[in-house]
Amino acid sequence: MSHDHHLRVYDSMLGLLSSAENPTPLVRLNKVVPFQHTQVYAKLEWYNPFGAVKDRVAENLIRDAEERGLLQPGKRLVEATSGNTGIGLVMIGNAKGYPLRTPLSDQIPLEKRTVLRFLGTEVIELDDSLCPAPGAPEGAIAEARRTAENEDDFEILDQYVNEANPSAHYRTTGPEIWRQTGGKITHFVAGLGTCGTITGTGRFLKEQNPNIKVLGVCPEEGHDIPGVRSQRQLQQTKLYRPDEYDGEVEVNNREAYDLCLRLNREECIIAGPSSGMNLAGALKMVPDEPGAVAVVIFCDNVFKYASSVVRHFPELAPATEDNGENSGPSKNDLLMAEMIENLKNPHDTVRVKDLHEQLQEDSKPLVIDIRSEEMFEESHIPGSVNIPQDDLGRRAGELPEDRHAPIITVCNIGKFSKHATLYLKSKGYRDVRSAKGGLNEWVRKGFPTVSSQLEPTTSPAPLEE
Repeated sequence: MSHDHHLRVYDSMLGLLSSAENPTPLVRLNKVVPFQHTQVYAKLEWYNPFGAVKDRVAENLIRDAEERGLLQPGKRLVEATSGNTGIGLVMIGNAKGYPLRTPLSDQIPLEKRTVLRFLGTEVIELDDSLCPAPGAPEGAIAEARRTAENEDDFEILDQYVNEANPSAHYRTTGPEIWRQTGGKITHFVAGLGTCGTITGTGRFLKEQNPNIKVLGVCPEEGHDIPGVRSQRQLQQTKLYRPDEYDGEVEVNNREAYDLCLRLNREECIIAGPSSGMNLAGALKMVPDEPGAVAVVIFCDNVFKYASSVVRHFPELAPATEDNGENSGPSKNDLLMAEMIENLKNPHDTVRVKDLHEQLQEDSKPLVIDIRSEEMFEESHIPGSVNIPQDDLGRRAGELPEDRHAPIITVCNIGKFSKHATLYLKSKGYRDVRSAKGGLNEWVRKGFPTVSSQLEPTTSPAPLEE
């Protein structure tokens, strides 16, 4: 296969995969950066052939598996994803003959789920968190691992633990940045997701100059930024190596989306929300001083996130047509979404650790598990009762007569329990809260569950806060 990076002529799309000889662009930021001295450059990762930084990881995961003899003709890939790794895997798999199945969260933007199917992925949507949790019993990662264990024709590459993930960035991203800056880089900033980007790139750069600062950015708890993980979620990621980083900072949804908007409108850079988050973190950690050169990873572009953008900028939603048909979310839809978002406050949610303590007391709350009967029978919190979400109205007679009785709603990840909380509040119940993180978080903390057929089971010891 011949490639000519100078003329940009290739025998196939795989020739466009990034390397020191064919890097993604660095673009200096001029308008949204308040510094007088420090130069800040955005590394535009949507210039990878399939549109995101994860193309690097997908290529290296497949290359590594082939070299170890794990992939042969007829093998199929299975991988949990928040979208971009799946897109890279299915496209490279299409070129090499490895079909992809991906379990993923139904909270991932519709645009990504649709594109994955369009590209040929077998998509299995689950009631899982935006970023999959390895210990979640009904989660995407667990589903992918079960598939690989039980079906011989599937191979899991497991980006969450596979050292080929950071190795991809050690081999490509780090050398590119070092060469593009002429070795003048002083600060490297990346978002924290699987942590392959920051770990692999940081290792390479520090080998060239140990004084380079490697800085990580994470979102707030309960965030709405696909592809990255909050501090709590990072504890589940095997590739998270905080001892190798020089600093970390948290950025909230508003900061990330506001800066994303400014990047598009003022810098003319079509950056997505994680890019806004990464830059917001950089502006908090990088000093303004002569000679400082910061490079910030911009993971992908904004086009995959129209539905996410509308949630944070409802004024951008298409107007309702005169004929009564909606060309976008209605005002009622947006109001409902805002009400659900508002339920994340500490007065309407309860941490599972606190719930576990409350259930040991005499005046324990009523725990209503709103999942399906099948899910409830398989595993549930001891003492909880099962009223599926769709049955709450029909089974109102099973609810307490006392509208001040404490009630906790539970689902898999704390998403649909917010809907149930809102419904019960509309029925006049004053003390209703949603279990934060749902049954998945309960299991992750190591608290016991029961099933309709089995004795109580205990997960590993609870994690410290």
